[in-house]
Amino acid sequence: MTAPASGPLAGLKVLDLSRVLAGPWCTQILGDLGAEVTKIEQPGQGDDTRRWGPPFLDDGSRDSAYYLCANRNKRSAAIDLADPRGAALIRRLAIDADVVVENFRVGGLVKYGLDHASLTTLNPRLIHCSITGFGQDGPYRDRGGYDFLVQGMSGLMSVTGHPDGEPGGGPLKVGVPISDLVTGLYAATSILAALAHRDRTGEGQHIDMALLDTQVSLLANQASNWLNGGQQPRRLGNRHPNVVPYQDFACADGDVLVALGNDRQFRDFCALLGLPEVAADARFRDNSGRAAHRDALEAALCPVIATWQAADLIAAMEAAKLPGGKVNTIPEILADPQIAARGLIQPMTRSDGTPVRVLGYPGRFSRTPPDYRRAPPRSGEDSRAVLRDLLGLSDEDITTLIGEGVVAETLRDPHPASERQ
Repeated sequence: MTAPASGPLAGLKVLDLSRVLAGPWCTQILGDLGAEVTKIEQPGQGDDTRRWGPPFLDDGSRDSAYYLCANRNKRSAAIDLADPRGAALIRRLAIDADVVVENFRVGGLVKYGLDHASLTTLNPRLIHCSITGFGQDGPYRDRGGYDFLVQGMSGLMSVTGHPDGEPGGGPLKVGVPISDLVTGLYAATSILAALAHRDRTGEGQHIDMALLDTQVSLLANQASNWLNGGQQPRRLGNRHPNVVPYQDFACADGDVLVALGNDRQFRDFCALLGLPEVAADARFRDNSGRAAHRDALEAALCPVIATWQAADLIAAMEAAKLPGGKVNTIPEILADPQIAARGLIQPMTRSDGTPVRVLGYPGRFSRTPPDYRRAPPRSGEDSRAVLRDLLGLSDEDITTLIGEGVVAETLRDPHPASERQ
């Protein structure tokens, strides 16, 4: 028996018509905060990411680890929206929903009567969030958008990676699908803002989220450097475009990250290294000078830093209250005591008893904390419960829909994972 939601969004009903990552990431956030999320999947296919592996779960579902990262706190109903009867079922779910999230191509839901104009006629209070690669208008509106494509088109890859001419030089994507993830975050924030407006006015609305828009908005200081200073951003490896020194340095046995945000920290760092003359050098006294003479500063610091053991330098910086650290691997950071203390890794159990571990919601609420009540479901495992509980269909009617292929269900394994060999 799944515990009832207890978060700040408890009672909010979200209909999730999205797949892959940006949309599911958004709805997972809403689910973590207590919303009741119903995920609609295509019978026999399910969310694309269920097959994005290896690795896969060895539990009979063969769901990928990728899928597990973005789909907890949801129920899955497999309904064929291409069948008029299936589309009618989804419209009925939308009538009672507070929020719909979808990532179909522009205009792709019109023929099913599931577009914003159709649904808002049935439910004027509905918040309808559409997530696409390039938005609902503009010359690129009909293009398909994927994270990798958007990272390149947005300019992000032009400032990520080592400079041309250095070993490994050239544009690089970020190591996680950052465009998808942040679009999901912005979508969740936008939905909450639209809900606040609805609480005041009773009005629903449409939210148009585009991966390209989101990623361009994240260019932040790099875009401002160009817009307001005429400085064209470029790839600097791990160096910061504005703050110096703010980069990695090679010690005798590994690399250390040094992130000095002001002149005092720079002077203290030079004192720690035994280089008071560097701190006193007129070229390096303030950040603008250090940025202008970046190469000369590195030439002065690198040979001395190279004589240190990495752990010793990190410890010395910590004692001096200077920000520094090491580059962790994923296994290292997930085993770090700080992550354990913050409770960021959450154990969950799927309906058949299979254990999974997920990364939890990072915000800590003093009164209404997020909860982890539903492990990522198998495709269609809640079809019968959703149609019965939310639409009031009889078991006989549901069985007929399943028999005719309009709805699919995944039966729970009668043999828990603990019993399987």
